[in-house]
Amino acid sequence: MNSLRHALARPGVLGHALASVALLAGWLGGGAATRAQTDEIQVYDATIEQPHQFSVEIHNNYTPIGRTQPEFPGGVVPNHALNGVPEWAYGATDWLELGLYLPLYTVTNTGHVELDGAKLRALFVSPQAREREIFYGVNFELSFNARHWEPTRRSGEIRPIIGTHLGRWDLIVNPIIDTGFNGVNRLDFAPAERIAYNFSELWDAAVEHYADYGHFSDLLPPKQQFQTVFAVIDYNGLPNSVEFGIGHGFTAASDALVLKLMITHNF
Repeated sequence: MNSLRHALARPGVLGHALASVALLAGWLGGGAATRAQTDEIQVYDATIEQPHQFSVEIHNNYTPIGRTQPEFPGGVVPNHALNGVPEWAYGATDWLELGLYLPLYTVTNTGHVELDGAKLRALFVSPQAREREIFYGVNFELSFNARHWEPTRRSGEIRPIIGTHLGRWDLIVNPIIDTGFNGVNRLDFAPAERIAYNFSELWDAAVEHYADYGHFSDLLPPKQQFQTVFAVIDYNGLPNSVEFGIGHGFTAASDALVLKLMITHNF
């Protein structure tokens, strides 16, 4: 039995984890979960902050060539928009990290700065994921949205994490489920995957794929699906690390060119 199972067996821990799942499940029973702009373009690899340590990760995503119409009436136009957020993280234990995204912001193609909302998250993982051949976890997020950011004022994410280290290679899958808390039949499937090669402890390069296939109950036809592939380079230093990626969308529902930059500082 691995250390995550030992952790979940501790008094109260399993109850808290199950309570989180139950809370989300209750909200799901609660339109469409529309995927519009995003503040975070990232594949989770189950690594978290050390217990009682803080970090901040600045996400910025810019769309030089994108869709010129919003995903929904009153939404953000992706073309020439910059979206971002500071992600504040705290290592509660060796298997749990808590996060706060605040403030979510957009600089529109007309130069206006808009506040998009805030998010809370709880990330449960197998401890010391970097040292494991097989690692896993699950992330729960609760978002509070401005009307221009998402069509629902409250939304959520369940992000399972499954991965393996094979020598210098990393293979990771995040089969993400999104919800606008508007019914189980409106759950949205938006998986992400990453294949990375580690040149050293500090540098790696990766290919990442992000998709949105629509609702489980009514999958979108291929041309209406969100399909984007990123080429990514990472510098994994301490106390600062950097990730930069260039993405290309392959369908009409995707943006033709997207740039992402993540800068992390560990306190």
